[in-house]
Amino acid sequence: MVAIAHLLGNAAFEVTYKGLSEELRRESSRRVLDFMGNSLAATELPIAEIIKNVVTAWAGPADSFAIGAGKLPSSSAALLNGTLAHSLDFDDTHLPSVLHPSASVVSAALAVGSKLNSKPTDVLDAITFGIEVTCRLGMAGFDRELGNSVFFERGFHATSICGTLGSATAAAMLMKLSSDQISSAIGIAASMGAGLLEANRTGGTVKRTHCGWAAHGGVVAAELAQAGLTGPPTVVEGRFGFMQAYCGDQVNLNAITENLGLSWVLPDLFFKPYPCNHFTHAGIDAVRLLRTKGITPDQIESLELGVPTPVLRTIAEPRESKIKPESGYHAAFSGPYTVAAAFYRDNGLGLFHEDFDDEAAKDPEILALAAKVTVASSAECEAIYPYQLPAVLTAHLKDGSSVTEKVLVNRGGPQNPLSNAELALKFESNVRSIMTPEKAQKLSEIIFGFATDQYSLDDLTDLLDVLI
Repeated sequence: MVAIAHLLGNAAFEVTYKGLSEELRRESSRRVLDFMGNSLAATELPIAEIIKNVVTAWAGPADSFAIGAGKLPSSSAALLNGTLAHSLDFDDTHLPSVLHPSASVVSAALAVGSKLNSKPTDVLDAITFGIEVTCRLGMAGFDRELGNSVFFERGFHATSICGTLGSATAAAMLMKLSSDQISSAIGIAASMGAGLLEANRTGGTVKRTHCGWAAHGGVVAAELAQAGLTGPPTVVEGRFGFMQAYCGDQVNLNAITENLGLSWVLPDLFFKPYPCNHFTHAGIDAVRLLRTKGITPDQIESLELGVPTPVLRTIAEPRESKIKPESGYHAAFSGPYTVAAAFYRDNGLGLFHEDFDDEAAKDPEILALAAKVTVASSAECEAIYPYQLPAVLTAHLKDGSSVTEKVLVNRGGPQNPLSNAELALKFESNVRSIMTPEKAQKLSEIIFGFATDQYSLDDLTDLLDVLI
C-alpha cells in the first residue's frame, strides 16, 4: 500500500509538470485577488507592525514579495503575508471542514514564486493543489456523525495545522522538487503545524498569526526537504502520525485520497462578504432581511439567534465577553455584537472593517442592542451544519408581535455566490484607504491576468512598491 504522503507528492509532481486548466487558474486568481485585498486592508493594524518588526530583524536575503515591507527572506515574507491575510477574518472558508485555506497557501506560494521568478500560471497551479491538500486533510478530520471537525472539537485550529502541509506542498512544487522531496516536505511540515482556538473564546491576538506561521512553516519545510532532510513516509496515517495525533480514531483517510487529481475543492470555497467570523454571517444577513421589512432597533424587545450547537462556543460563550467585546477584533467573533451592529451599519455589502474597530466595539447603541440578543441552539440549523453555516433570527417586538427570518444558505458560497462585481467591490473597499479606485482596478487586472501569463509576479511587486 502506497503511503498517503507519497500519493500526495506524486500528484503534486504531476500537476507541477502537466499544469491545470485555465478554468481552475482563473478561479485561483480570484483567490489571489481576495487574499491581496484582505492583506492590504490589514497593513495598518498593530499586528502588522509587530510581525514586520520581528521578521525584518531576522537574517537572510531579501528576495521575496512581502506586503507592506518590500522584500524579505521567503519564510519571513510568508509569515508576514499570511498574518495579514488572516488578521481581519475576511479570508475564504471551506465547508464542512470550516477552515480557511487560502491565507496560508497563497502566502507561501507568492513568497516562493517571487523569489524564484516563477511563471504566474505555475503559482496558481501550486495554490490550487496546496489548497486541495489543506482541505482534504481537514475533511479527513471531519466526523459526519458528530457533524463537526474533530480538530475543532479538540480546540485545534485546523486552518493553521492543515495549512502548514498545504503550504509546504505549494512551496515544494514551485521549487520544482521531486515527488519524493515533496512527500518529505509534507512529512517535515507535519511536525511544524500548530494553532489553538482559545483566543476565539477569551481574547488575545495570537490567532491572527496562525496562517502566517503555517505559511512560514510550509516554506521552511520545503527548503529543508530540498536540502536533504526527510519526513516519515507514513506521516499522515501512521500510529504516531498527523491524523492520529490530532484526531485519534475519528479519521477518514479516504477523504485525502479519493479522486485525488480528478476533483477539486477550489470552486466550492466560500468567499466572505463580511470581515468577521463566518459563523456570524447568516445572522447579519437575517438582520438585513428584517430591515427590509421596516424593523428598527427602537421596536425591539429582544432578539433570539438560533445557530448550530457547535457554533455556540465561538460566537456565544462566554456571554459576558460576547455582549460586551473587549476590542473590535473580539467583536468579530460575537453573535450578539454582529447582529446588533447590522441594524445600525451597512456599507453596501453589509458590515465592513470600520464596524470592527475598537471604537465601534464600544458604541453604546450597538452594545445596548447586543445585550438584548440571546444565542441558542437551533435544530433546523444543526441539521444543515456544517455544509452551510445557517441562522434563524427572531425579533420579539415591543408591541407583542414577533418576526422571524431564516438564512439557511450562506452568501458567498457556490449556492449563493458573490458576483465578480461584488468581489471587485470587496477588493476596492478593502484598499480604498491606500489607493485610488483606478489603481485598485489596475491591480485587479494584473492579478486576473495571471491565469493567462499576461502579467508577471514582478508586475505585481513593482506595482505594490509604488502603491504602498
